Amino acid sequence: MQASDPAQRRRAVLALVLLAPAPTLGVVAAMGLSPGPVGHTIVIACKIGLVLCPVVWSEKVEGGKPSWSRPRHGGLGLGALLGVATGIVILGAFAVVGTEHIDPSLLRGAITRMELDSQEMYIAGAAYWIFINSVLEEYVYRWFFFRQCEKLMPGPAAVAASAAIFTAHHVVALSVYLPPALTVVASIGIFIGGATWSWLYLRTRSIWPGWISH
Repeated sequence: MQASDPAQRRRAVLALVLLAPAPTLGVVAAMGLSPGPVGHTIVIACKIGLVLCPVVWSEKVEGGKPSWSRPRHGGLGLGALLGVATGIVILGAFAVVGTEHIDPSLLRGAITRMELDSQEMYIAGAAYWIFINSVLEEYVYRWFFFRQCEKLMPGPAAVAASAAIFTAHHVVALSVYLPPALTVVASIGIFIGGATWSWLYLRTRSIWPGWISH
């Protein structure tokens, strides 16, 4: 809902300026400026800030109240349907063009650099991204960043803007592990995913349909 109150709009801009760069700064610090313990400490600090700051901002600055983000309009089923459809498209695209244009050694190299080249670490990483990281991303990027964007612009534009914010730090991280062509392809997919999940939030006012799809 686009805000008509100039004070609300100013607060939304301030929230985006202060918090939206945090994930990218964490990635740059850990992978570029200061790899090692210092960089990892910065990443952890950025993640903690991204978890705590939105709820504090919502309650203390916006006067909101805690919520379990219950979905409206049958959102859970829609989220599941979109998730299945996305998986089919990804598998189909890989079957048609992926085996010819993606060098498996590049992906194996990326997995090795991420220290996910053992079965145990790979399963642990997958479990974290599926059950924890995806929830945090829906909470931060859809519940918080999308709502701030929505105060500044109409719903469809807010969907695109929040998806762009979601994609930004992924581009930086992907560019460390993947060649430019694969980084571009993956970033396009991330933007489409971010836009889909923002649209689900716009429709249902809940992070859970997007999480199921995510």
